[in-house]
Amino acid sequence: MNTKNIELVAAPRPPHFVGDGFRVHNFIPSGFRLDMERMTPFILLDYNSKFYFPPSEKPKGVGVHPHRGFETVTIAYKGKVAHHDSSGGGGIIGEGGVQWMTAASGVLHKEYHEESFSKEGGDFQMVQLWVNLPAKDKMSTPKYQALSKDDINVYTLPKKNGKIEVVAGNYKDVKGSASTFTPMHMLNARLEKGAVADFSFPANYSTCLLVIEGSITVNASEEVPTDHLALFENKGEDFKLEASEDAVVLILSGEPINEPIAAQGPFVMNSRDELKEAINDYNMGKFGYLED
Repeated sequence: MNTKNIELVAAPRPPHFVGDGFRVHNFIPSGFRLDMERMTPFILLDYNSKFYFPPSEKPKGVGVHPHRGFETVTIAYKGKVAHHDSSGGGGIIGEGGVQWMTAASGVLHKEYHEESFSKEGGDFQMVQLWVNLPAKDKMSTPKYQALSKDDINVYTLPKKNGKIEVVAGNYKDVKGSASTFTPMHMLNARLEKGAVADFSFPANYSTCLLVIEGSITVNASEEVPTDHLALFENKGEDFKLEASEDAVVLILSGEPINEPIAAQGPFVMNSRDELKEAINDYNMGKFGYLED
C-alpha cells in the first residue's frame, strides 16, 4: 500500500458570521499550510458547524454580492437555503443536496434561509467551498448545477454499513453527479461505527477531509474528531478511514491548478490587472441585475 499520510489536523477556528445567516469556521485560506496556493483547486472552505437558529419571520442570509473567476459549491447537511443569481440560476438546497454555481465571467448572487425553515427554526449545518477555475475558463458563461439528495450517485460499502455519496469525480465504479472544469473528487462518506472505507488519489492532488459528524481514525493510527479538518501530504496515494462512531466525512481531492492567484474579496483572477477589470465591470453593471 502506497500510503498517503496526514500532514496536519486543524481544529475549527473561532466562528464568525457571513451576513446574519451563516455562522462559519474558516479552514481555507487559514495559515501557511492551508492557503489558496497549497489547497488549489479548493481556495475557500467555510464550515457552518451544526448551529440552532430560532424561528424568524425574516429569513437570515447574505444579500446581493458579486463573484467572478471561480465556482461556489454549497453542501447542505442540515437546514435549507434559497438562492438566486443574476444569470437566472436559483432554487432551494435541501438536506443532502448540493448547489454548484459557476460564477466564471461574473454573477450577482444572494442566499437566505429557505422561508419555511426560517419560520420554524432548527439546526443548520453547511459547507461552502470556492473552487478555482483555470485561466482559460475564468471568463466562460456562468452556469448552475442543482443536485438534490436523490440526484447524487452513491456507492454502498460491501458490508452495507456505510455509503459514499459521489458529488464529483468518482469512487470505485461510481461516477460523480456534478461536472467539473478540472479533475477533482468530492465525496461524502456516511459510515456506521466500525465501518472501513479505502480511498486512492494521485499523490500530487490536494487532498483533505472534514469530519462533519462523529469521529474517524485514519490509516488505523490518527484520530480526527468532529469539526476538524485533516490535510494529507502530497505523497502516497492510498488511505483508509474507520468510523470510531457513526460519522459523516467530506473528502476533497483535486488536481492543482498551477497558475498565479490574484484574489480580492469575491473576485479570484490571475493578475492584479484582471482584478481591476473585474471591479470596474461590476461597478459598470456588467454582472447583470438582481433584486435584494
